Amino acid sequence: MSFYSKHKYQLKTIRRKTVLLLLFPPLLFTILLFRNLPVKWVHAFAGFGGMLFYKFGKNSRDRALKNLRMIYGKELTENEIVCMAKSSLTESIKAFFDYMAYSHVKDRKKYFKLVEVQGEEHLRAAYDRGKGVICLIPHLSSWEFAAITPPMLGYETSAASKAMKMELLEKLMVKFRQRRGMKNITREGSYHALVDVLKRGECLIIMTDQDTKVKGVFVDFIGKTAYTPLGASRLLADTEAALVPMVMTRREDGKYRFIIYPELPTVKTINPSDDLIINTINQNKVIEDMIRKNPAQWVWMHQRWKTTPESLERYLKARALEKTRK
Repeated sequence: MSFYSKHKYQLKTIRRKTVLLLLFPPLLFTILLFRNLPVKWVHAFAGFGGMLFYKFGKNSRDRALKNLRMIYGKELTENEIVCMAKSSLTESIKAFFDYMAYSHVKDRKKYFKLVEVQGEEHLRAAYDRGKGVICLIPHLSSWEFAAITPPMLGYETSAASKAMKMELLEKLMVKFRQRRGMKNITREGSYHALVDVLKRGECLIIMTDQDTKVKGVFVDFIGKTAYTPLGASRLLADTEAALVPMVMTRREDGKYRFIIYPELPTVKTINPSDDLIINTINQNKVIEDMIRKNPAQWVWMHQRWKTTPESLERYLKARALEKTRK
């Protein structure tokens, strides 16, 4: 990295942290406000917020439209794609507002008035074997509610997540998760910590439907090649854990439906390298099915197809060069 590029990056980081710091007090006010408002009011605010997000969030709007055109360009009209992009951004705002409104709720009876659960028998069967359960969850609707539902159901649960750029918000979100019985493991933490969770026979929340710089492989995702994390498949290879897909979707009445799928069979042959790829492909197929059933509730604003073999090679070379200079 050149002197100019390094300082440009530092200025950008300072600017981003300053903006996030200024946004934190209004965020706390919003949390306190939503706790005391009827759900219908919260959703009304969310609808208005989603409209503003679509209008003024140029980067997120453009990414959502680009991704939707790439995937659905031959199936949907331009008007349908625009409507889906608006719905996707609005759902992100609505899910965030819901989570803030219920951030203080620990009472299971009240929580499950908002969240309907289907298919718990699949999770129970896998959990009772005592070998650990990988809960594979996509970023669809309220993935934060999805992640805390297993511990709210009474299962010992940890979640692997990337630390947020804003430290104060990260601490707040971790506190909300811990309040519902979830243990948090940062993605930057030890891989062995994830293995230990499964070997204790607990649930481990993993989300693999985003583009990250962790170890991955290029496989199909909704009809396009996408760099996909190998984390879940590696854990399946290194443990005797089961993998159970699950997803949170929004019902027509504004509440949520948490669907737990049957255990996804794990491929284990004499070719471990091939197994990693096959299992990752199978996981992507399940997630794709979830998204296609509720496409307007997925995070189309995410740069899911950003990494290419060429960009990954450049990144790895730059990182290797940086290590040699230290």
